[in-house]
Amino acid sequence: MNQEEPNKVREIIEEDIWGAVKEFLDIGLHIGEGDNRIDITIGLLLLLTLAFIVTSFFLKWLRQLFTRKMVADDKLKFISIFKFIKYVVYLVVILFTMSAAGIDITLLITASAALFVGLGLALQELFQDLIGGIFIILDKSVHVGDIVEVDGKVGKVFDIKLRTTRAITRDDKVVIVPNHKFISDIVYNYTQNHKTTRENVVVGVAYGSDVKLVTRILEEIVNNQKGVLKNPKPFVLFDDFGDSALIFSINFYTNDSFGDPRIKSNIRYRIDEEFRKNNITIPFPQRDIHIYQKNPFQHSAVANTDKEWGLGVD
Repeated sequence: MNQEEPNKVREIIEEDIWGAVKEFLDIGLHIGEGDNRIDITIGLLLLLTLAFIVTSFFLKWLRQLFTRKMVADDKLKFISIFKFIKYVVYLVVILFTMSAAGIDITLLITASAALFVGLGLALQELFQDLIGGIFIILDKSVHVGDIVEVDGKVGKVFDIKLRTTRAITRDDKVVIVPNHKFISDIVYNYTQNHKTTRENVVVGVAYGSDVKLVTRILEEIVNNQKGVLKNPKPFVLFDDFGDSALIFSINFYTNDSFGDPRIKSNIRYRIDEEFRKNNITIPFPQRDIHIYQKNPFQHSAVANTDKEWGLGVD
């Protein structure tokens, strides 16, 4: 008797209680027969719901892990990226859950793969821009306010979006840069490390000029120029002996890299003014032409006749 009672309890649990639960979980739509049969049951829906809940908690934890050190603007951008990633993960969870429930998803995966390949080819550049936006947010390669040079154009960044980065150029035009440029091309960031940059102005003077006088004039001009930093100290270099001139360069530091063309223009105005006062010439390119003749040049006046030109007889 004592051995039969546990067996009866187990039979009741397995057959009555668990059997009733299985019957309840098997309630739903049953479409098709054999290998092509699809069962959409309460058990499948509950499994999907549980999978969604677990996945949501995991993704939320992952998002907090990545965004805990980000500023508010970058967090908002990353959350918009994360939504896209979340939908892809949910799709994968649905497919795996259906497969675990016994539904053949081979045809569905094949169709999805073909669809994603087509989308990938059609939207390849878009995906590159999105990936570029993610990298910009994560590695902080570009910030709002940075001065960058892309394809020879200099601009100050004022907006970083998920797909594009916008900058205003020195002539007040907005340039829209696709984010993949920042991961595939060479981009100069003038203010990545600090706001100070070194600039220079090059000038040539005629051979025979007093180079010490030229150096002193250039140093006085740059030291008195507004917008040029006193520290680090500006300096003048005697760069080269050019074809038609002695080449000098004024090197200076400024914290206004975006407006440095105006500073350079003012320096050039002052150079021209001071050089005129001190009779220092800025030469233009000159070339000496030498003509070598093997025989002396001879000119003979020959009267051409109408016959020679085929117009008739003399």
